[in-house]
Amino acid sequence: MIPVTQPFLPPKEDYDKYLEGIWKRNWLTNMGPLASQLEMELKDYLKLQHLLFVTNGTVALQMAIKALEITGEIITTPFSFIATTSTIVWEGCTPVFVDIDSRSLCIDPKKIEEAITENTQAILATHVYGNPCDVEAIERIAKKHHLKVIYDAAHAFGVEVNGTSIFEYGDISTCSLHATKLYHTIEGGLLVTKNPDLLKKLASIRNFGISGFDSFSDLGINGKNSEFHAAMGLANLKYIGQIHEKRKALAALYDEKLKNLKAVKPLWHVNATENYPYYPIVLESEELLLKLKQEMDKQEIFTRRYFYPSLASALPYLPKLELPITEDIAKRSLCLPFYYDLTFEEVELISRLMLRIQNN
Repeated sequence: MIPVTQPFLPPKEDYDKYLEGIWKRNWLTNMGPLASQLEMELKDYLKLQHLLFVTNGTVALQMAIKALEITGEIITTPFSFIATTSTIVWEGCTPVFVDIDSRSLCIDPKKIEEAITENTQAILATHVYGNPCDVEAIERIAKKHHLKVIYDAAHAFGVEVNGTSIFEYGDISTCSLHATKLYHTIEGGLLVTKNPDLLKKLASIRNFGISGFDSFSDLGINGKNSEFHAAMGLANLKYIGQIHEKRKALAALYDEKLKNLKAVKPLWHVNATENYPYYPIVLESEELLLKLKQEMDKQEIFTRRYFYPSLASALPYLPKLELPITEDIAKRSLCLPFYYDLTFEEVELISRLMLRIQNN
């Protein structure tokens, strides 16, 4: 059996060393020393001034909307994980979907401006599969119309645009550190902002809005994370270079072996580094996708229709809206098995099987 993804785990002894300290200190949560150490090491690795380690990527999005005091319409993408939209609704705001670019699969900036109304307060865009949005175009639109910008950078850990961390763009960027991500803390997330006042507000929100022993400054939530999750993050960070190189090599082998597959890969941002979080392809037709998926499932080689269906037409708590490019891409997009422990032999097997199915 070959799963579509599998978490990276460091050598158990690496994790155990951190656990010994947790047992000695008996400090399990509330931003203990390991959580604080992880924040410092991640700031160094990502070359950031400010960063907060939080419960997960979904809570990070909720906190971002709350901290920016957004209450109206938020322009967003229908081609993303459900949390991108559900957090908007959860926070009492209105998602306004616009179509995506057919090559990058990210939100189309040209369509953003057309959707702006007097009730628009923000843009929430996803760096799809870690591929950066057109951040410069979005910034120009946001400045022109006085809008806040939040980036769902759940997949974009380590990506840089023009030599700058992708997390530096927008008012706030969020990241997921879930177990399936290329770098994880089992469960976890990040909040990044360049604004020190906003960072202070987010830090308060993370801890129930508490500002002192008997005082409160903000409406808050429990967005903290535990020492056990921080320990996994610290252990995994030592291997991030090794993880990146293995994923890069696996992607290159897929590229070589699947060059005759009737599919294309998303077009990566020309000025951005790649982090290889997934191996997504867009098949020639939905018919071919279903044929491949069905036959591969029989061989216990599992793929994922990620992201399918379009959020604009699939959520029971929102009016249905059909956006042609998103509907088309969502029907033809497939993520292949891709993770650190995947072997090169397995990539060759998967590739041979896919070509055989296609050609039969």
